[in-house]
Amino acid sequence: MSRSTEICTKPLKSKIRRTILKAGGTLLISVLAPLSARAAQIVAVRVWPADDYTRVTLENDAELKTTHFLVQNPDRMVVDIEGIELNPTLKELVAKIQPNDPYIKQVRVGQNRPNVVRLVFDLKEEVKPQVFTLAPVGGYQHRLVFDLYPVNPPDPIQAMIEKGEWPSANPGEIAPPVAQTKPEQKPTPPLQPQPEQPPVARIDPKPDRTTTLTRMITIALDPGHGGEDPGATGRGGNREKDVVLSIAKRLKAKIEQQPNMRVMLTRDADFFVPLGVRVQKARKVQADLFVSIHADAFVTPTARGSSVFALSEKGASSTAARWLANKENSADLIGGINIKSHDRQLASVLLDLSTTAQINDSMKLGSAVLSEIGGINKLHKGAVEQAGFAVLKAPDIPSILIETAFISNPEEEARLTDNAYQDQMADAVLKGIKKYFAHNPPLARNRLT
Repeated sequence: MSRSTEICTKPLKSKIRRTILKAGGTLLISVLAPLSARAAQIVAVRVWPADDYTRVTLENDAELKTTHFLVQNPDRMVVDIEGIELNPTLKELVAKIQPNDPYIKQVRVGQNRPNVVRLVFDLKEEVKPQVFTLAPVGGYQHRLVFDLYPVNPPDPIQAMIEKGEWPSANPGEIAPPVAQTKPEQKPTPPLQPQPEQPPVARIDPKPDRTTTLTRMITIALDPGHGGEDPGATGRGGNREKDVVLSIAKRLKAKIEQQPNMRVMLTRDADFFVPLGVRVQKARKVQADLFVSIHADAFVTPTARGSSVFALSEKGASSTAARWLANKENSADLIGGINIKSHDRQLASVLLDLSTTAQINDSMKLGSAVLSEIGGINKLHKGAVEQAGFAVLKAPDIPSILIETAFISNPEEEARLTDNAYQDQMADAVLKGIKKYFAHNPPLARNRLT
């Protein structure tokens, strides 16, 4: 090869090399680009209908951005979700809307434009939606939550009256146990307990003949967890939220058979109720007692026995009690609350108003119930324990939390799912409640019912 030929071929080789490098770079970019721009994937869809509100949850492998708006005539909610493509899992949402859903007629899903999916909820009535995201927690990945609340929330007492679940002390009387108000008056707040007031009702084999007035005793039963929050799960796959709801319903039926007693359930189906709302519900019906029902779990399957807990002002009575309280108080994280709308002021007030008198009464109630439960199951601790359970912070209602047994213990899991044991547990709690009232009659209120 001549020198002139060599000089001519050098630019050609250089050009070919640049072309190859450029092509390789383009190929590399084309391979990596889809990875970086991959659409998020919906991995699960869940719907939790309830009279209080309907929740729709989309679980996904990345945080999603959404916009939503309401349309009237007819009522609809339109949601655009960015960064996803329509997949079979999301399409399952259509079939998950049940005919008895209080607020949703149906939902339509479709690819609105590239990387944007549109959901259209056809509604049965006007709603006040809350749309928010939840960071990964527990066994969940990222969650996008739609909570559809009615514009006019149902009154808990009126709802129970309509269902025939709110009996009154006198024939024909259906008035709820709150002060009557005239249009120009402000509602009278619930009275705080006054120890010096004389008792006006007794649950006692020998009624006091001097008692001339009778009022209904109202018990708030609180089945723990629910909806997105399953609580603990046993080795057999049984979920705490299902077991405690079943026990609470049995206990409700037994209490309603007693004279001058009635019951409010904080949840009567499988849906999530934030801890603060559980307390609010009990206060709205001016409950005389608050009983939260749970099924314990521990890291080892050998732990066993039933327990009863009350609130503590100063700190937990044991390390185990503190651990359990922290676990139960995390229910709002698992179940999912909208932090932006969460009433932090309410939580602060409940904490500040928790009184020594309430805790003392709670300890008496807890002791009465624990002694009866000890007759049907081994006790994990022989005395009522105390810790900072958020759900026990009603300042004016004696409140206890019952751990009916360890669902993490295979033997006790089997008992918890046994109809006979659930009945025995309900009977024991009722006996404890009656024993408490026999020695601590409910106080007078501003209105008899």
